[in-house]
Amino acid sequence: MGSIRVLIDFGSTFTKVVAVDLESEEILSSAQVPSTVDTDITIGLEEALERIATDVRIGELEKRQALACSSAAGGLRMVCVGFVPDLTSEAAKRAALGAGARVVGIYSYELTQQALAELEATSPDIVLLSGGTDGGDKKVIIHNARKLSRCSQAVSNIVVAGNNTAYDQIRSIFENTGKQVSLTANVMPVIGKLDIAPSNRSIRDVFLKRIIEAKGLDKARTMIQDVIMPTPSAVLEGAKLLAEGVDDIPGFGELLIIDVGGATTDVHSISEGRANPGAFMRVGLPEPYVKRTVEGDLGLKYSIDTLLVLARERESPPNLDRITHKFGEGKFPETEDAILCHTFLTCLAVDTAVKRHVGRMEVMYGPAGEILVQQGKDLTQVRCVVGTGGPIAYSRNPREVLKGVLFQDDDPAVLRPKEPKFFLDKQYIFYAVGLLSQSEPGKALSLIKKHLIEV
Repeated sequence: MGSIRVLIDFGSTFTKVVAVDLESEEILSSAQVPSTVDTDITIGLEEALERIATDVRIGELEKRQALACSSAAGGLRMVCVGFVPDLTSEAAKRAALGAGARVVGIYSYELTQQALAELEATSPDIVLLSGGTDGGDKKVIIHNARKLSRCSQAVSNIVVAGNNTAYDQIRSIFENTGKQVSLTANVMPVIGKLDIAPSNRSIRDVFLKRIIEAKGLDKARTMIQDVIMPTPSAVLEGAKLLAEGVDDIPGFGELLIIDVGGATTDVHSISEGRANPGAFMRVGLPEPYVKRTVEGDLGLKYSIDTLLVLARERESPPNLDRITHKFGEGKFPETEDAILCHTFLTCLAVDTAVKRHVGRMEVMYGPAGEILVQQGKDLTQVRCVVGTGGPIAYSRNPREVLKGVLFQDDDPAVLRPKEPKFFLDKQYIFYAVGLLSQSEPGKALSLIKKHLIEV
């Protein structure tokens, strides 16, 4: 087996390819070309491989060993259906995001005909059906299973992760419906306890068995070894590896990753998010050690209008509205004024996304008076922040952009990192590290540690 590995990300906008040498732990070449998922995804792949071949010889062996992830054709689109919004519905959402999905709908309580019509119109890749603790309420999850069983084939893949005492009835409900149903462990088996790993595995299994073919990625599998996970899952795998280390190679410890893109801004934290010393108690569901949030209204291309609304609350650069309409057209800033505006909006996206991701301290009132409580993760002690994605990686001043994650004295209730080091994934290889970690974790960790740039 040769030392060269080819790693691929089929994105909705670009197909990215990187070739690495496992022996030297070096990036030999990288390329990105417009994705061709709407016609034949292998056209874009072949073009990217041809560009790589100008720097390094890529033979049939290297192609057959290549691994890929994908967010093409809208990524893994999921709808979550639960019982109580702050409990099972929220638990299902966290499970979906942790599996690398894009959550396009969340429903609670009994599904109505209007909700069902909306769900069908969304045409999700997977519906994650939850509801009730084990041995608890069965009425709602059974009602919702019946509703989903009568949906058109726009809803064809369903993962059930709710009250397990309802599973016998749920199996009967979906029998002979033509729908592909997987039953797994409850995302919230008891009140206040999350168990999302089994549903993550079931979601990934559905992705590998059914979604790849539905999105036209099956043809790519005739050229390479496999498409093994959604792109956000690959980034999460890379982040977890970097935080924890492997064997005798230490990791960075608890960390935060901020990924600004054209459509969304994603935040990943690998941290226990322990209770703040000032809190008397914690409220809400327990936070997962590996947490991902996706802000669909914070992107430098498709979500530019939302950013402009937020910008009006700040002291913004002159002519911001006039200049930034070109960002929505996909044009990269070239003039000094455009670069200034682009940097400002990237900072705004980082600031807003991290504020939504981290926990906060709140005052509640009870019989004994004021009580200080913590909602969400305390990330004040996180010592490593990594920036990735085009708007950060290609920024003229990435450190200034990453400062948007920092704790703010004038808003002390928001539990942001206080004194982290900043690193830049300049070559955008987190997805590649996540893919490589499945077979060569030590090499993958050495690769990312070697190529991250401290800023």
